[in-house]
Amino acid sequence: MTNNKLKTQIRYWLLSASHDYDTMLGLFELERYSDSLFYGHIVLEKSLKALVVAESKKLAPLIHDLTTLAELAKIELENDEKSLLAAVKHFNITSRYPDYKLDFYLICDYAYTISYLDSITLFYKKICQHPKLK
Repeated sequence: MTNNKLKTQIRYWLLSASHDYDTMLGLFELERYSDSLFYGHIVLEKSLKALVVAESKKLAPLIHDLTTLAELAKIELENDEKSLLAAVKHFNITSRYPDYKLDFYLICDYAYTISYLDSITLFYKKICQHPKLK
């Protein structure tokens, strides 16, 4: 991939993640907690894909697994970050499929959601400051 295409791909993923971050916060303000957490997954997925592109010099794979994306980006994760990615990946599945959607909706109260949004925000901002994206 040419340097120009590489920069374009990274910019796409970061701008898209930023847009979805604002959506995540907006949904939280509307008390759409399960939807907010679903967008939290998307924010981390897209920002990690920017790192994957920067690391691999190739298009990001069409996968949603956050742990795999972090591995492909070759970033060191703290234990709490590994736990966060393992938990947040379920927000993609449980908020999307009818068999799980109601159960997920019922556990997504204010306290549950804000604890994850705070962690998602911290990790997202860390990714955006990664030297590979400078």
